[in-house]
Amino acid sequence: MTRVRVGVFGLLGSGNLGNDGSLEAVLGYLRAEHPEALVDALCGGPEAVTARYGIPATRLHWYRGEYRTASRAGAIAGKGLGKLVDVFRTAAWVRRHDVVIVPGMGVLEATLPLRPWGFPYSLFLLCAAGRLLGTPVALVGVGAAAIRDRPTRALVRWSARLAAYRSYRDAQSRDAMRAMGVDTARDEVYPDLAFSLPTPPSPERPASPPASGREGPPEQGGAPAPAGTPGPVCVGVMAFHGGNDDRARAEEIHRRYLDGTIRFVRALVEDGRPVRLLTGDDVDATVVAAILGAVDSPLVTAAETASLADLMKEMAAADTVVAIRYHNLICALKTGTPVLAVTYAAKSDALMAQMGLAEYCHPAREVDADRLLEQFRELEKRSAELRQTLTERNETAARRLDHQFTALTAALFPTTTPTTRKAP
Repeated sequence: MTRVRVGVFGLLGSGNLGNDGSLEAVLGYLRAEHPEALVDALCGGPEAVTARYGIPATRLHWYRGEYRTASRAGAIAGKGLGKLVDVFRTAAWVRRHDVVIVPGMGVLEATLPLRPWGFPYSLFLLCAAGRLLGTPVALVGVGAAAIRDRPTRALVRWSARLAAYRSYRDAQSRDAMRAMGVDTARDEVYPDLAFSLPTPPSPERPASPPASGREGPPEQGGAPAPAGTPGPVCVGVMAFHGGNDDRARAEEIHRRYLDGTIRFVRALVEDGRPVRLLTGDDVDATVVAAILGAVDSPLVTAAETASLADLMKEMAAADTVVAIRYHNLICALKTGTPVLAVTYAAKSDALMAQMGLAEYCHPAREVDADRLLEQFRELEKRSAELRQTLTERNETAARRLDHQFTALTAALFPTTTPTTRKAP
């Protein structure tokens, strides 16, 4: 039997845990249902992808300085030449495959700073090559949003139109693509792919009273607090500077977000709460350092996380989570830990509503530490009730993702017989 050749594509292995978690989910699906598939990647961090997931990987861009700001003539020329070379490199890579999958990620949105000649251009090359060469490109469980910048919007719209298969991680993503002129009549909506990842075992959790003083070092991931004491709080942070339309006031937005987060963490420490700082991307390390420097307390520690599994282990051991990054929120929700979302885009609000926590959102561009603390305390009062809600919503998400993978097999592997999937 001829082995099907599957390519995975995206900013993978580049330090973003959410992107890599989406890849891990798709690899889990392929290994469970299509173990005969030969899989490799065209991605941002090929060395990391090969080391972690054991698949061959090729660098996404020919020009190695792609993500550095080009100010000198030589760098500008290098980037320009790289864009031309990437046309042929991408086409050659696509030609070697029977199917290409773009696993999740917000590839059809610009909710964070993004230039059209960056990833939108790369995605367009992929989808155009797939259409011209007869290789189906599948955008699986992706995020989308309205885009004001015309060149970026045009590239995103044509990428979606040229893809052979599309599914979205929320209804508003599908609505956004429809508003851009993409025919979405056959496109389905499923939960984010990360909801299919295995969940770490939940520690035994004693009931915690309202926050009070606590001495001693914070609990590390994996062990609940002793009975009668408030447990740790995970605070997921981000190097947040607003989105594409906020460039003129990016530093103002960042300063307000950071100052509000520092005040919130300081208030938790004053209540005697151990705080674990979590990130979702390598670039977030500067925010962690700023908080540790501003809140000089042994109660505040930073976790070292290299995957969504690591994040889930930390969050499963926490009483409560406060987070800004989308996949930090998913990790908390998936472990059944009540979470307060600091939201910078509608996708986070939609996720929280989907999981029954719509009222626990706080705007990232206008962080108010006092209001955040008030919402946090309200959330903790309903902890037991919300944990039950999350258990039920997670079961629904798992069933929906089974349908996603069944639909993906029917669309991309119609001549193969899938292996029965086991629940994570």
